[in-house]
Amino acid sequence: MRASSSSSFATPKWWTHDVFLSFGEDTRHSFTDHLYSNLVQKGIYTFRDDELPRGEEMSQAVVLAIEGSKFSLIVFSENYASSKWCLDELAHIVESNRSNQQTVWPVFYKVDPSDVRHQRGSFGDAFANHERNFIDNMDKVLRWRRALTEAANLCGWCFSDSDGYESKFIHDVVEDISLRVKQHTYLNVANYPVGLESRVEHVLEHLDVGGSDIRKVGIWGVGGIGKTTIAKAVYNSIAHKFDCSCFLANVREKSLKHNGLLHLQNELLCEILGDRELKVNNVHMGTSLLRERLSRKKILLVLDDVTESRQIETLVGASDWFGSGSRIIITSRDKHLLIFHEINPIYKVRELDPHEAGELFILNAFKDKTNLDDDEKILVSSVVEHAHGLPLALEVLGASLYHTSLHKGQAILDSFIRSPHPDIIKILRISYTELETEVRDVFLDIACFFNGQKVNEVIQILEGCGRINPGHCIEVLEEKSLINVVDCDYIWMHNLLEEMGKEIVHQESPNSPGERSRLWYHKDVVEVLTKNTKINEPLDIEIEKPEPNEISSTARSISKASSTEWTFLCIAFCLEIMSLCFDQLSSPRKPIYALFGMLLAIAALLNCICELIHKGIKERVVLRRRGMLWRFHYPGSHYVSFGTLPDFYGLVGGIFQCICSTIQYVYFIRHDKNPIKVSLLPTIFVICLAVSRVNWNQRDEPIQQND
Repeated sequence: MRASSSSSFATPKWWTHDVFLSFGEDTRHSFTDHLYSNLVQKGIYTFRDDELPRGEEMSQAVVLAIEGSKFSLIVFSENYASSKWCLDELAHIVESNRSNQQTVWPVFYKVDPSDVRHQRGSFGDAFANHERNFIDNMDKVLRWRRALTEAANLCGWCFSDSDGYESKFIHDVVEDISLRVKQHTYLNVANYPVGLESRVEHVLEHLDVGGSDIRKVGIWGVGGIGKTTIAKAVYNSIAHKFDCSCFLANVREKSLKHNGLLHLQNELLCEILGDRELKVNNVHMGTSLLRERLSRKKILLVLDDVTESRQIETLVGASDWFGSGSRIIITSRDKHLLIFHEINPIYKVRELDPHEAGELFILNAFKDKTNLDDDEKILVSSVVEHAHGLPLALEVLGASLYHTSLHKGQAILDSFIRSPHPDIIKILRISYTELETEVRDVFLDIACFFNGQKVNEVIQILEGCGRINPGHCIEVLEEKSLINVVDCDYIWMHNLLEEMGKEIVHQESPNSPGERSRLWYHKDVVEVLTKNTKINEPLDIEIEKPEPNEISSTARSISKASSTEWTFLCIAFCLEIMSLCFDQLSSPRKPIYALFGMLLAIAALLNCICELIHKGIKERVVLRRRGMLWRFHYPGSHYVSFGTLPDFYGLVGGIFQCICSTIQYVYFIRHDKNPIKVSLLPTIFVICLAVSRVNWNQRDEPIQQND
């Protein structure tokens, strides 16, 4: 389990140095020394082999330094090729550049790049000597030549005596390197990147990095699902393949501030062009400058948390803003926004599966603890079931339960179920606040009444209640990841979103139910309908099936039972009275009465089964996965099961009576005395039915109170 939590995307290679400096002895105490000093003063961690003795072969310390550096800076000077040490360094640098995703920059100090590339001039003389000295090892000389040619073909800097002051040249080189080092700094992704690698791979497939086309990819999902985390991991894994890269975080939040879009444009220009002095004074100028300056560069750009068209128009614009091979990634909760701006393909972030969710919660709540006891495993299962694969909820809950006792942890979880953590609600509520009024109303209707019900039925009910175009509102909610339409028919809303919606309604008037817009908890309904509670506006009330119990367990609620339920109860009572009479008349001499008693017991059992089927159909129970098992659940709730043991008291009693009545009949037809007394079984069965009926009315009251 622990092994899967590590990911190369989330934990990229951490370098030991920023820059490896390769140089010849002729510049050690002059140009290279000044260059090194400026790099260090700029905060760039640079390796040079001052304290390492130079022998015939390159030391292991130098090999490790080359492989552990983000960048290699090669100072080609007149005597550089005379040193076998330098050429070995160069060959290893070039090979590391191919295999370890490193970047190499050449500096041609008072030498012609063409002489380096083709080994002419002083470089030609040096190689003539090497060929004489290594006549038995010409492969090594050829390796050096290939490395020189490959390095000389890379983009870098040239300096000659006619270029002015060395100090200014060094300053410009260091400034350029400083910007590039900053651009290649890895973003912090996640402490526990559970399930991240597979999701990053899907996004990389959509991006197809390396193609010459300009591609825009969307990452879409509900708040807290991990869109930003995935985008950061993708950015870390491919940023080195582009000329320039920029990750603009919190676009929604930043754009809300004064001149927010203008600040974002300036941030993008600074990151891409590296010119801190370049500032635009208005959004229109920024749009023109971005189009002009970015069109010739291969760019990786990530816009995180985009919510409005204006943000895309001013920061991304059209595809011709960017150079060939550029890739743009946009994360958003709004699928329609991405489609409107032709962001394609769109990757929908999926929830963590139960195994991944359990692992993420365990890592946050128990850290390095590997062996959990049974009670802790039960707690993990409860959290996983309620969080429904939302990483934000699992991380927040895990942090809340870290270093707490099991009893306190269960209390925190119970409190979380009643009222989700503020950090979670803050993230989830962003999508709700951005909805139009009509869509908000439908969202609250679904949260309070219709979670788990058929789309067409919900639309018909909402149209009957006067909602404006509820079908379109449901489509908008699905595009914003606030609901899912599963199996092309049923509405599914995440537990936490459902609880958030109910809490929004509850906060309309915490102490006066009559002043709320919707009522779903049966006690609030009773208070409003029976206690002359003041009502300030029309209410939406769910009375037909208050999910899933009746109004109360008192005689008043029994009087409200449906005629069908009374019919089942009366039939069961009559069958048991007759069964009791036949049982009293039966004996080894009169086995026929035992047969009638057995048949009546079977009839009572079938009646009980039919009543349970009727209740399930009436309550519209649905089959859902709970942990590793599939169970029946009441609609609109993902943690209330249909058919627990108390529900089946009557059924269990009926089965027991049938078994005993059958045994009695078998003994009597053999004219043997029955060793099992069954005279009281019909009475016990009636009591079981009554207990089961009361349980149906009471069993979910604590859960309704939580709502």
